[in-house]
Amino acid sequence: MAPVISTDNPVAFAFGLLGNVVSFVVFLAPLPTFYRVLKKKSTEGFQSVPYVVGLFSAMSWIYYATLKSDAFLLMTINAFGCVIETVYIAIFLAYAPKQARMLTLRLLILLNFGGFCLILLLSHFLKGQTRLHVLGWVCVSFSVFVFAAPLSIVRLIIRTKSVEFMPFYLSFFLTMNAISWFSYGVSLKDIYIAMPNVLGFIFGFVQMVLYAMYRNYKPAVKDVKQPEQAIDIEKLSVSMTSQEQSECTQTIHGENIENKGVPDDNQTDNQEKNMETCNQDPLSKC
Repeated sequence: MAPVISTDNPVAFAFGLLGNVVSFVVFLAPLPTFYRVLKKKSTEGFQSVPYVVGLFSAMSWIYYATLKSDAFLLMTINAFGCVIETVYIAIFLAYAPKQARMLTLRLLILLNFGGFCLILLLSHFLKGQTRLHVLGWVCVSFSVFVFAAPLSIVRLIIRTKSVEFMPFYLSFFLTMNAISWFSYGVSLKDIYIAMPNVLGFIFGFVQMVLYAMYRNYKPAVKDVKQPEQAIDIEKLSVSMTSQEQSECTQTIHGENIENKGVPDDNQTDNQEKNMETCNQDPLSKC
């Protein structure tokens, strides 16, 4: 009986072990996000698609590793990936809005259950290396999607010139993860393990370059024009006084028209009383 872990290729064993350690850290990277979800009891607009696709990718790699005799280390890390991705998805389903929850459940049924069952069914009609090649290309396709997920962050960094949303340690570990598994695939002469990690290395390297470019960038603080809500009491008083005096004048003129038949002495007394009232209380309607 062949040993579970073969040491016939010590280089592959070393890179596979390193890949397990680094991938372990990468799988735990979303923990702060889901801690915040648990604390606030809200997904706050986070998407579940990367975790659903990540779960499917891990399931596919486990199946691929079972068809090979020298890829046990590939199986171990993806088994852990299945567990942690399932936990992330369960937390998301517990606190997501109804619409997002239904979309996630639909995607789980179609991709992780229906899609994986379809792969298992089709693999029974394929024999030997043909089955391994078909499954290998499936794994490569979904690995590329997982590696391409940070592109949205890259676009955000270029637009905002800020690395606030991309910690350096994450970019570093993604790059190291790609290097480790690429070397592991080359050591095993397995193109399907090595190929997607070339793309992973490119994306990780680009993120580190962007971090070096914008880590000390401080956007210029633009003078924000505050709403003119401050009220000059003195101007308001003068304005109101002028307005009220205008109203008083209109009122006096109206009374002059109404009191055309009244003797001049009475009109003069009325005008004096009105003017005296306006001067004493500028806020009155006179």
